Amino acid sequence: MRLGIDLGTTRVVTAYVDRGNYPVVVFDAPDGASSDWFPPLVAVRGNERVYGWKAWQAQQESGWTILRSVKRLLEEAGPETRIQLAEQCVPMQQLLTELVASLRDNLLTGSNLPAASKSEPLEVMLGVPANAHSNQRFLTVEAFRQAGFQVLGLLNEPSAASIEFGHRNRKTRSGSSRILVYDLGGGTFDASLVELGDTSHAVIASEGISTLGGDDFDEVLADLALETAGIDEEERISLTQAETFRLQEECRQKKEALHPNTRRLAVDLGAAREGWPDVSLTTEAFYDRCRPLIQETLHAVEDLLSFSDGSGATQAAGGGGGEPRLEALYVTGGASELPLVSRILREQFGGRVKRSAYTRSATAIGLAIQADAQAGYRLSDKFMRYFGVWREAEGGRSVAFDPLFVKGTSLPAPGDPPVERSRSYAAVHNIGHYRYLECSHLTDEGRPAGDITVWDNIRFPFDEALRDEKELKVVEVARLGNGTMVEAEERYSCDAGGGVTVTISSLTGGYDRSYRLGRWSAEEPPIIPAKRKAAKPRATRKKTESK
Repeated sequence: MRLGIDLGTTRVVTAYVDRGNYPVVVFDAPDGASSDWFPPLVAVRGNERVYGWKAWQAQQESGWTILRSVKRLLEEAGPETRIQLAEQCVPMQQLLTELVASLRDNLLTGSNLPAASKSEPLEVMLGVPANAHSNQRFLTVEAFRQAGFQVLGLLNEPSAASIEFGHRNRKTRSGSSRILVYDLGGGTFDASLVELGDTSHAVIASEGISTLGGDDFDEVLADLALETAGIDEEERISLTQAETFRLQEECRQKKEALHPNTRRLAVDLGAAREGWPDVSLTTEAFYDRCRPLIQETLHAVEDLLSFSDGSGATQAAGGGGGEPRLEALYVTGGASELPLVSRILREQFGGRVKRSAYTRSATAIGLAIQADAQAGYRLSDKFMRYFGVWREAEGGRSVAFDPLFVKGTSLPAPGDPPVERSRSYAAVHNIGHYRYLECSHLTDEGRPAGDITVWDNIRFPFDEALRDEKELKVVEVARLGNGTMVEAEERYSCDAGGGVTVTISSLTGGYDRSYRLGRWSAEEPPIIPAKRKAAKPRATRKKTESK
């Protein structure tokens, strides 16, 4: 059985391959209703820990602490990162694996998925945000593998939505065209400019905001409701994790009930803490608070549209006068259902805005299509961030950033050989100290900028006397004596999911070591899911260009 799974911030949506069709899986909810999504929730009480629908039920009981938006924590996490939940401190990898294991159990025993038995392999194509860094991709794949799935590959979420669009419109389309996928989910925003052929799609460019989504609209509504009720800052700070969850859930439900003609909405603050009042708000007051956040997404959209609409930037994208024009701005993602989003997009882009009929499931359907070998779709995706290492420059007097994989580098398709890079040089120190990072942009001087993710440091022994030393971090880095130099080589490999490994070799000594790059340190303090403020609009930025 082949599946496409969109591990969303507030919903997990699954579609499966069924003889050229890609239906969405329907789950049995605890109240007897049917649901086309699975809740990515974790609930803890004492030593107990439950997931999914059991966690959903636990929110009605006292004593439970509920964690929502697990996906947002992945941005900060590595395999050894721990999450503090009430009295429990749980490794992020274990938490995510147990959540995915609960999903698998529900797919097999509590859904309409026509799997023959628990022993039937579940092969999955997984979605991740286009802006996801390498560690987030690794954590996602590893959790599904440990939970018993067979992972076929990873696909960026807006790329998957473009496959759903192309497949659904295949009978009415001819030749090449471009769409811009506007994917506003529960916790992240991604936009990708995609060129569509009949069965071959190519991602031209992507932009994203990893900290903006429907969760932020929930928090905007919560803040507005608390202000209207006159609840002061001291009382807000006193909210427990459990109370914060109930307040956010109340606001999410009221937000999702909005339609274009809604004029007022009521928020029951008593859902969070007994004795707090109901408040009534105007929809426009709520929309006024949300508008700056939506405006942030337009910066990314405008950057990408500059590649397509006949402006001078079209030439920078590698095209000419014969390039296809933009067919649609394709809107998907659960948070895009907020009526204000469509209103603002139509004000800005008019009739090119095409809202998906499956805003919450387009990504999962596209993933299932990609998983279906018979569908014959081939996607050419790209590295969405710069990945590189700091190097000594000017004889050690300064450092320079070496971008090993440039943003826009084409990724291999699933099953294809990895993309490789190499560096050769003469090492003059006893230990090579490598400091890696990913970033979303580079300055004109070539220095990292934008969203920056710093990885663990790696140390490699060029002094053969240290060849078998396990704790190189306690050894002082020094120059090799008597002008000695070691012939060295670094070989980097990037797979279809964007994961990077490096093999560092002492060619002189005839030995090497391999490392998977990411954040592996167990020395970090645990992440405590905090009561976050809604994302603030950032200063207006220049439009990004390919480098």
